[in-house]
Amino acid sequence: MSSGRPGIRFRFDRDDLLRTRFAISPLIELAGASYVVRRPGDFPEHREWVAAVTSRLEGLDLGLVFAAAPLGRRSWPNFNAPPPVSPHPWVEDELTRLAATDPGVVRADVRRAYPEGVPPSAEVFVGDPSAALAALVGQLRAFWSAAIEPWWPSMSAFLESEIAARARRLVAVGGQAAFTELARNVSWDGRTLTIAPVGTAPRDVDLDGRGMLLIPSVFAFGVWPRIDAPWDPAVTYQAPGVGDLWSQADSGSALDELIGRRRAAILRSLDVPASTLAISRRTGWSPGGVNTHLGVLRATGLVARRRDGRQVIYSRTSAGDSLCGGQERTER
Repeated sequence: MSSGRPGIRFRFDRDDLLRTRFAISPLIELAGASYVVRRPGDFPEHREWVAAVTSRLEGLDLGLVFAAAPLGRRSWPNFNAPPPVSPHPWVEDELTRLAATDPGVVRADVRRAYPEGVPPSAEVFVGDPSAALAALVGQLRAFWSAAIEPWWPSMSAFLESEIAARARRLVAVGGQAAFTELARNVSWDGRTLTIAPVGTAPRDVDLDGRGMLLIPSVFAFGVWPRIDAPWDPAVTYQAPGVGDLWSQADSGSALDELIGRRRAAILRSLDVPASTLAISRRTGWSPGGVNTHLGVLRATGLVARRRDGRQVIYSRTSAGDSLCGGQERTER
């Protein structure tokens, strides 16, 4: 039975809890970041990042980005940041998927988000969705390059550390702690995950064996349930400790000068040991380029490797940890 509290209620059966999974989404980060840059005073935890990106955003046309993530509303369109279909997608994969969104889905989603009438800033998504999507993708790509890409290796490693810790918590103590720790307005009664009022009418969502997708985010605020078709149920939440992320990123400039920006980014990304392909996804750089840098880091004693089945897993050595300011690694 439902917990009886108002809000969004996700009903689990036994298999749904076992099928709870995690993912990272560049598009969701872009949507959240677009809010932060317009209301920086509301997000003191991102002060260092805002200061760093403000000049980089000058002259960029982000009108459609902002229209797709409007300020001052408790309900957003979902099409611009759908739940990811893989655990750690490339930003270009997500942009390609966004560009291919069915125009009918875009129209319906925008109208749902604006039941009182679509404002002029968002009318293009209803009038010519295909053209609007193409233009939106171009703006998102520019926004990514200016505001996210330079910090993505650190962001990605931070989010993977959160996933590893949250997954261990879910296995060790079950949903009571792992779910209720997401935010104060989240409760769990053993069968139902309830998110107290989030600006939409109360809804009951039966997972029906689909499981729950949890998406930790740097730029999320509170929790953001996704319940509308054609997307699978998902909950985006702000990963704890975001303020520490920016202070660590700011302290990395000396390391960049010492060993080079890309090698420094790879070294910092190894808070969680990973394969070449996983590091490539964290950084957005080609596997070949990542492998070359790993070879140099390994030769200088900053990185070690071990075989895990068919994969080779790289991790920082104690010397690598020291260069990264003593950041604690997450073993897995």
